[in-house]
Amino acid sequence: MNQSSNALRLNVGFLIGQSVGYSRFFYIDLPQFKLDSDLILHQLNGSAHLTRTAQGILVQVAMNATLATECSRCLVNIEQPLTIDFTELYAFNKRSVSESGLILPEDGHIDLAPLVREYMYLAIPINPICRPDCQGLCPVCGEILLDGQHHHDDDLIDPRLAQLKVLLEKNNQ
Repeated sequence: MNQSSNALRLNVGFLIGQSVGYSRFFYIDLPQFKLDSDLILHQLNGSAHLTRTAQGILVQVAMNATLATECSRCLVNIEQPLTIDFTELYAFNKRSVSESGLILPEDGHIDLAPLVREYMYLAIPINPICRPDCQGLCPVCGEILLDGQHHHDDDLIDPRLAQLKVLLEKNNQ
């Protein structure tokens, strides 16, 4: 498939005249795809399995992609893997409409981009991390904490708080 904005627009008009149960796979493999101004996916790949039913066209989609973002702990740029898997029914008429309210357009083209966009947004973690053991940033200097090898001289103290340190030491004696 090409990288145009219509890459997720599928011509399914031929399915309408087929018998119930007829199906077809559409494969998607795009190096980059812009779904929204702030949702640019890399390595978008997967498949859409479309099946003719008595009520309409059943669409089963499974896709993977990566999203350029940053670790919520250490702020390092990462490629966050995303996976979506959904099933929707595009009904032939309003009597057969499911909860999603999708109706097969008269031109016989289904645009999967709005659905893929919504499901990809739902797949983005609230706090993406670069690795499970990421320690984040040092609260003192702001550098990335790596494997416990980050130390500060404990004797350095803000001169404005030096008198408080003296009082604490007196109380501990």
